Amino acid sequence: MATASDFGRLQTSDNAAAAAIDWRQVAYKCLLSRAVDKLEEERLLKEKKILYQFSARGHELGQVLLGQLLDHRHDAASGYYRSRPFMLSLGLALEDAIAGPMMRSGSFSDGRDIGVVYNMPGHDAATVLPMSGGVGAQYTPVAGWAQSVLYHRDTLQDESWRGALAVALGGDASVATNGFWSALTIATTLQLPMLFFVEDNGYGISVTSDMQTPGRNIAANLESFSGLAIFDGDGTEARDAANAIASAIGQIRAGGGPALVRLTVPRLCGHSGQDTQAYKSEEQIAAERARDPLPKLRRFLVPNSLTATEWRDLENRANADVEGALESALARPLPDPTGITRFVFSERDEHGDIVMQQQGGLRPSGHDFGPATTEVATEPGRINLVTAVRRTLDAELARNARMMVFGEDVAAKGGVHAVTLGLAEKHGSDRVFDTSLSEEGIIGRSLGMAAAGLLPVPELQFRKYADPAEEQLNDCGTMRWRTANRFAAPMVVRVAGGFFKCGDPWHSQCNEVKWVHATGWQVAMPSNAEDAVGLLRFALRDNNPTIFFEHRNLLDLAWARRPYPGDDYVVPFGKAATLRQGSEISVITWGAMVPRCEAALQRVEADAELIDLRTLSPWDDETVLESVRRTRRCLIVHEDTLTAGFGAEIAARVADECFFDLDAPVRRLAVADVPSPHSPLLLDAVVPGEEDIAAAIGALCQV
Repeated sequence: MATASDFGRLQTSDNAAAAAIDWRQVAYKCLLSRAVDKLEEERLLKEKKILYQFSARGHELGQVLLGQLLDHRHDAASGYYRSRPFMLSLGLALEDAIAGPMMRSGSFSDGRDIGVVYNMPGHDAATVLPMSGGVGAQYTPVAGWAQSVLYHRDTLQDESWRGALAVALGGDASVATNGFWSALTIATTLQLPMLFFVEDNGYGISVTSDMQTPGRNIAANLESFSGLAIFDGDGTEARDAANAIASAIGQIRAGGGPALVRLTVPRLCGHSGQDTQAYKSEEQIAAERARDPLPKLRRFLVPNSLTATEWRDLENRANADVEGALESALARPLPDPTGITRFVFSERDEHGDIVMQQQGGLRPSGHDFGPATTEVATEPGRINLVTAVRRTLDAELARNARMMVFGEDVAAKGGVHAVTLGLAEKHGSDRVFDTSLSEEGIIGRSLGMAAAGLLPVPELQFRKYADPAEEQLNDCGTMRWRTANRFAAPMVVRVAGGFFKCGDPWHSQCNEVKWVHATGWQVAMPSNAEDAVGLLRFALRDNNPTIFFEHRNLLDLAWARRPYPGDDYVVPFGKAATLRQGSEISVITWGAMVPRCEAALQRVEADAELIDLRTLSPWDDETVLESVRRTRRCLIVHEDTLTAGFGAEIAARVADECFFDLDAPVRRLAVADVPSPHSPLLLDAVVPGEEDIAAAIGALCQV
């Protein structure tokens, strides 16, 4: 493994990439960042013009050097709350850098997100993926972009991606997170063009780095990690930092696989503007100040590359530019509160055209999805839901070269439920592939892939297994909203769950209400093979992220079998299916409760209307409310727990809008507030059965 000490003995000009560094520009951007931090710390925070302040003092040099070397049009990066010097180096407008934390309109979030988590769509320049407020959440999306580099280059045969790379910036505390280790596994096993850029200032807020990394040095600990080049240097020494960064980038661009650069830096400030650093001794603070990279950079450049006067002129220019940008930022209006609910989902204008995000998904590139119809094709025979999903994935993979299906066991095994059987052999291991056992990595990489213009279709084997990926799922759902439609990450996450022959707390959850409640996610729960085809195809062609729920009990259930409706068939989201019309009671349900409700209706004499919602986000409130107004009674049946299940939302809406139409109270029938039990006997005791549903219908109709 190479270390920065090997390169530190070289003159900067001996390294081709380092020799191209514009040191005057490096000095200016470092001084600019320092001036912005001073403005915020000494004025704007005290004046309450900003509410959260995160200084980068001490971190500037390495970040600015890194930004200057990301010169490929398909490079990408994601950082964290201390990454402003990097952003300035990449070309972030100074006015935006100041206006963002001040919550002014425009810029990278329009006042919706903390002003230190940046994003920057790539327009023939490096992309900055939307940063997250969560520590370590940046790593797996960057791995996804790095994997997309190889996919564009090798599978799509796009030579413009050759030599591109992806960089994740993080502090030393972030190397203790699941995201870091998941991304490290992905990058090294697949030999991705990815750079891990670790700025080690010795602290995670007040916690010292020995609590994050044994021996306080992640580079030393990873020296034996296979397939990873290590560069360990001093981020306050210009030559050392430049050679470490340039050497790592040069190796990656030449096809050498992933690398990690660790630069030691001082944190010349508290964790945030409110942090007094009372946990540091005066001696520690003095030692950190002695390592300030700016005086060191001045000594490196003056008088060999710059005169003292030129350095002073750069300093004066930076201060003047900051004052000018502040004046312009203050002139910007505050964000318009009337628009705060916009861009949760993809929107259309008054002409029906999509209000397109700048980056992410297939639609910004004008991708042609092919024909679509709501007309059911006639095909003899009936297929189960497993076959329906497989045939739909197969057809869309054949049509869409940018689509990938992946997850644990989806390739050689064909999925734990056999849904993807044979797809890897037919479409290739670059398009249908297995992943490491990390749901964080599966979903996180999907964000980077979607941002790179691909369509990821990740599989989570069971609903409970989504929990380790919850941070990435939440970041995906909020991406469009928190970037004010600059970025979106359309993807289809296939999730299996629900009871089968038995239950258990780990494989048999539905808990679909969590994702209905989550911002920005569509949720589809088909009850039969025909709907599975139409809903899945709609999701694969939509401009929003979707949870596609494949209920285990329906996968091969005879009731759920239907003729294949054709390779162009779609079912638009938000359109319920009325399976049976009636006049006495409306039964509202979805998923595996649909066949149970239909069977229950055979046990009662009531003239009941049966509605299968099919999708919960969006849900067809018009059909439900119209039905209840006619029947004057409503029963909602679902598999999630009774308390705070989605049935509660439906009941509230019905009570709110149909109160004077009702002849009986709105009733919900659902699972008791316990996890799914394993014993079939216990399972039957908590999940609504045909007799339970029939009894509830009969009781309501007697009111």
